[in-house]
Amino acid sequence: MAITDWPADERPREKMLNKGPEAVSDAELLAIFLRVGVAGKTAVDLARELLIEFGDIRRLLDADLATFTAIKGMGDAKYVQLQAALEIGKRYLAQEMIVGDAITQPEKIKRFLQAKMRAYGQEVFACVYLDNQHRVLEYKELFYGTIDGASVYPREVVKQTLAANAAAVIFAHNHPSGIAEPSMSDKQITKRLVKALNLVDVRVLDHMIVGDSTVVSFAERGLL
Repeated sequence: MAITDWPADERPREKMLNKGPEAVSDAELLAIFLRVGVAGKTAVDLARELLIEFGDIRRLLDADLATFTAIKGMGDAKYVQLQAALEIGKRYLAQEMIVGDAITQPEKIKRFLQAKMRAYGQEVFACVYLDNQHRVLEYKELFYGTIDGASVYPREVVKQTLAANAAAVIFAHNHPSGIAEPSMSDKQITKRLVKALNLVDVRVLDHMIVGDSTVVSFAERGLL
């Protein structure tokens, strides 16, 4: 049976219009994006099969072109559209931390960092530079490593911080393992960085570790 033959309150698009996006399931949300199914399958059927194949929406969005287009009915155009939708979401989150805005809600920067760094297959160390009123000056990725770690050099961090004319900084790095718990080396390098930046009167507000589903804040843990 075609989706157009379903009762109006069961059709994904009508459900979203009448009840809001929170009311639709992952499969229904994906079906709205797909618009049409393939021979013998509605868009909802196809969406359900995609979620079973990949496990969840995140893994579907993280799939590369070859893996995605290996699924019957999924071509280059759908892949590009899906990646465009993902990028729109990332840029929306980035606007919550727009340059010039003061950081007043840690959850906003957590969402931004998770969208920005979670999918990296290697460890990346970044800084968010702030002025003396804690307004964002710049987000910059400084060091790139392997799946196990990235070497962080305090001298270079100080150099880049001064170049940004920052009065405060928030460190961030991801854990490709997906586990956001800080390691002993994370704690040790944070102490070294805090000490180095204290010498040039720059305050370290936080160090956030980005995992698969959580972001751990050193400030919230009392580790700074």
